[in-house]
Amino acid sequence: MTRSLKIILPIAFLVLATVASFVMIQSRPKAMQTAAPPPALLVSVASAVREPVRFTVRSQGAVTPRTETTLVSEVAGQIVDVAPAFVSGGFFRKGDVLLKIDPRNYESAVKRASAGVAQARTQVATENALAGYAFEDWKRLRDVDPDSQQASDLTLRKPQLQEALAALEAREAELAMAREDLNRTVIRAPYDGMVREKIADIGQYVNVGSQLARTFAVDRAEVRLPISQQDLQFLDLRGLEQGQRLPVVLRAAIGSRVHEWNAELVRSEGVFDATSRVLYVVAQLEDPYDLAGSGREPLRVGTFVTAEISGNAGGRLFAIPRHALSGGDTVWVVDEQQKIQPRVVEIVRSDEDYAYVAGGLADGERYATTPIDQPLPGMQIRVHGGG
Repeated sequence: MTRSLKIILPIAFLVLATVASFVMIQSRPKAMQTAAPPPALLVSVASAVREPVRFTVRSQGAVTPRTETTLVSEVAGQIVDVAPAFVSGGFFRKGDVLLKIDPRNYESAVKRASAGVAQARTQVATENALAGYAFEDWKRLRDVDPDSQQASDLTLRKPQLQEALAALEAREAELAMAREDLNRTVIRAPYDGMVREKIADIGQYVNVGSQLARTFAVDRAEVRLPISQQDLQFLDLRGLEQGQRLPVVLRAAIGSRVHEWNAELVRSEGVFDATSRVLYVVAQLEDPYDLAGSGREPLRVGTFVTAEISGNAGGRLFAIPRHALSGGDTVWVVDEQQKIQPRVVEIVRSDEDYAYVAGGLADGERYATTPIDQPLPGMQIRVHGGG
């Protein structure tokens, strides 16, 4: 009997423990389950503030000389001397001698013309004397015969004298032309400039009209800037016609640095390009090669530059970063509960960086500047920096 109890009691104990555990598990209270709130999106915000805005019109173009010339020979002959500056890229001043053509033939022509003038003057003097003698002879004849007729021009040798005077003028004109041809054997610079391309050189024989070099002036450079029809409303081109100038900032990357030059918009070409449908305006820059020695980077002809033209005043507007806009004209305003609401705004103009807004926002309202992926009205956000 005792041995049976030893076996039954542990089994009974295990059964009772199992039943008690089951009852306790079934009778325990159920745990409360709550849904976790979605995480709030962290965004940056800015306050809407009206500020005076002056529109800027951007364009681009290549630097060209204002004055460019092809030097040609006005006389024929062999080039006997060239200046050190007569090379591609050489600078010269107005009046500098660039090259010389063999002058010997033209010096001989001057001597012949001078001799012709001397002969013509001698002939004029002779005819003057003969005309005087003819007049004296006619006076003596009139004293002898008071009824004699009035002397004719031929009698007084007036036609011969006029012929001699005309011959003198012709010889003097030939002398002046010969001297001018002699002067033209020396080719001088017509302005302060640079040699773009040298075409002829020492020892070469050139004819009248032969090209010698291509040069351009360095007092001013120009940039033709295309302006679209949409951007024209932001520029006062009528002011240009009245002599006003618009400030222009030119920029170009040279090496690892971006350089700036201050220029002025001086005129428009007045006609839309038939292909691109743009109107070209012209900006001018003084002393592009910095010959005055101010220390700025030279703006060389041919450099491709970007331009910012100072345009019309737009009044007091909100300048909203372009990336803060959704759908082109919607700003997500942040309310006091840190929730976002869509707001359609009135955009006056957009550029690469900003949209200029006239209405749809109030001063001091906050808006999200961080682009939000699939935003929804009333979405909870967290403001970067706690603002």
